[in-house]
Amino acid sequence: MHRPETNAPAEQITYANILFYGCWGGLALMILTYMLYVTGIMEPYVSMELVTRFWSLPVHNYLAENNVPTGWGWARLLGKGDFLNFTGIALLGGLTIVCYIPVIFAYFKKKDIPYAIIAFLEVLVLCFAASGIVGGGAH
Repeated sequence: MHRPETNAPAEQITYANILFYGCWGGLALMILTYMLYVTGIMEPYVSMELVTRFWSLPVHNYLAENNVPTGWGWARLLGKGDFLNFTGIALLGGLTIVCYIPVIFAYFKKKDIPYAIIAFLEVLVLCFAASGIVGGGAH
């Protein structure tokens, strides 16, 4: 990747580059998967007729009536058009973790151990939060 002239440390540039391309990649993935869904190329798990029927009801009713999983349960349904859309969102949601990984190695290479440990702990905390173990929201 091209590194413009700047006073920013290399690890910040690496983080920014991964974030930049990851955001555009996630957006492109969301557009692609949405097109597969709305064109009918991929069959949905919940038909549009059922979605519109439950549109005004509380989300709990929608989930129960359509047997829709919560938490990471959506990952089992990636073969369905309406759940394939979640991959781009998951990519964007996990992008910070991906960005931090090379930063950890960069800090260790610079022998900047405190920052390396902080970045490593950040990855652990984010992975733990994303795991759904602690629950929250609709889990």
